[in-house]
Amino acid sequence: MISTAKLSSQELMQLEDVNGAHNYHPLPVVLSIGEGVYVWDAEGKKYYDFLSAYSAVNQGHCHPKIIDALVEQAKTLTLTSRAFYNDMLGPYEKYITDFFGYDKVLPINTGVEAVETALKLCRKWAYKVKGVPVNQAKIIFASANFHGRTLGVISASTDPDSTGGFGPYMPGYQIIPYNDLAALEEALQDPNVAGFIVEPIQGEAGVVVPDEGYLPGAYDLCKKHNALFIADEVQTGIARTGKLLACNYFEFKPDILILGKALSGGVFPVSAVLARDEIMLTILPGEHGSTFGGNPLACAVAMAALEVVREENLAENAMRLGEIFRSRMQKELVDKTDMVTLVRGKGLLNAIIINDTEDSKTAWNMCVKLAENGLLAKPTHGNIIRFAPPLVMTEEQLNECCDIIIQTIINFEE
Repeated sequence: MISTAKLSSQELMQLEDVNGAHNYHPLPVVLSIGEGVYVWDAEGKKYYDFLSAYSAVNQGHCHPKIIDALVEQAKTLTLTSRAFYNDMLGPYEKYITDFFGYDKVLPINTGVEAVETALKLCRKWAYKVKGVPVNQAKIIFASANFHGRTLGVISASTDPDSTGGFGPYMPGYQIIPYNDLAALEEALQDPNVAGFIVEPIQGEAGVVVPDEGYLPGAYDLCKKHNALFIADEVQTGIARTGKLLACNYFEFKPDILILGKALSGGVFPVSAVLARDEIMLTILPGEHGSTFGGNPLACAVAMAALEVVREENLAENAMRLGEIFRSRMQKELVDKTDMVTLVRGKGLLNAIIINDTEDSKTAWNMCVKLAENGLLAKPTHGNIIRFAPPLVMTEEQLNECCDIIIQTIINFEE
């Protein structure tokens, strides 16, 4: 076994480059320790984490309550598979269904597995409940979506980086423009449409926030045409946008809710699909499953993670700090410089748009400079920088981070 204690960041990056697949392009920072809103690299340099593992670490790095739940359960029982009952799954299922107000939960592991599960549920419901002819069900997706990278999910992607060289693609999907109710209503005229899946805010696309009436309007259209409204809240859920769920801004409950990432506080892969009985009970034993789905360790961790969200009022904190962040970015960058043209977001899921083209390196180079100045963020789509710190951040810490961002951009030189 290789000891990492004596290896430098450069040596560790080289190990990854030589021995690992090249399917990621990370910033040149090697992280070794995390606590709360901070991370430290292999040489001991301290950074503010302003990405939160793409919103998986909403509760902060290594939250004591979540880690304690992990350690205590790991001492007792970690995995049984679903061939047997275990003494953590039932309590967890009751806890999470009560927490979000659904009849049933199907526990799974990763976000994209939860998306795939929701799509299977949607099709099964279409055949068994709606009465769509066999193999004719259609599911509507929004353009510029990001639901993961399995073959089934990239079949609905409009990103050539996700789709190129991986065809043929899954049939039965229709892609329409995001934030376009007229396009959705037209697509729903087809009686074989089973459902519409959408991110309430498109995170990977650059924190694209739809018009105020889009989500409730889409939900109403789905109800009108007897199609399921499926909310992919893997990134926007668990308090990130200033509400427990982004859909909570509009006081409707998705027919199928997809959760992941911060469902475990970033400690362990945990995701979930929630739905009412009419939908969930269309899948019977043997038709879907996962060896690790609903394992005792995941159940213990997820309950602790959700307790932290509620006990520490993380949604309220995200709402308050997000308003401060966007206000400062607007006043001190958008209004006063030519470098930043727009700030957008909800809660602590935000992005700034750099006055540059998508194929430039400006945003990437800015993120390198931000790292040099002690703050970690990552660009998306070339000229967009996404900012999503842990929700346990204080106002004082947020303002310090805003100072770093503002000064780095004002003083930025290519």
